[in-house]
Amino acid sequence: MRQVVLDTETTGLEPEAGHRIIEIGCVELVNRRATRNTFHRYVNPERAVEPGALEVHGIGDDFLATQPRFAEIVEDFVGFVSGAQLVIHNADFDVGFINHELRKLAADAPQDILERCAVLDTLALARRMHPGQRNSLDALAKRYNVDNSKRELHGALLDAQILADVYLAMTGGQVSLGLGAEETEVGGRRQWRAIDREGLNLVVLNASDEERAAHRAMLERMRSHCKRPILWESSPHAASDGTL
Repeated sequence: MRQVVLDTETTGLEPEAGHRIIEIGCVELVNRRATRNTFHRYVNPERAVEPGALEVHGIGDDFLATQPRFAEIVEDFVGFVSGAQLVIHNADFDVGFINHELRKLAADAPQDILERCAVLDTLALARRMHPGQRNSLDALAKRYNVDNSKRELHGALLDAQILADVYLAMTGGQVSLGLGAEETEVGGRRQWRAIDREGLNLVVLNASDEERAAHRAMLERMRSHCKRPILWESSPHAASDGTL
């Protein structure tokens, strides 16, 4: 399964008010493993960045004036994400801005990124898993022990990399001894609440023939050095070849 963890930075908060994308960062995951394949572009928005947005990401007008326009990078961007599941924190925001940019282009360009990609919103997922708690990217990074010490300002590629680590920990890592439950404290007493994992598509990777052969070879080497009964051969779960 191919996923693309995506983040954007913008000139402001509302595309309806004429705000534009200024940075796109993407990190590729294949079968829940990060590859070295990324997409990162700065974009000339052809308008000024609002002061409030500048305080968040620090990307100024003079720098952006030297960058390509969205129309010049859209083919590479759409080619990178097409067919993948996009993993986005607060997906409505980023998808809204991406579609706003797409609809400014010629009719032969996609008018909705959802025509090319599925989307998983990690904010919605986090709210189901941790209701009543802070679920910002910084809060989730702290909760799942993901290093975000380099995040002094927001940046699309850095935030996508942090989100990739958070998403993998949130959907596949164990952060407590609850085995599928989350520990909370109410009135000084510990309580356990089942985590809602509806909608998660966790990939199961089966061992290949080569990996199974390597495993059997390792067991043979262990057997040759062992002077006691072989525990795995006496297990009720042992296979006919002595492996578990």
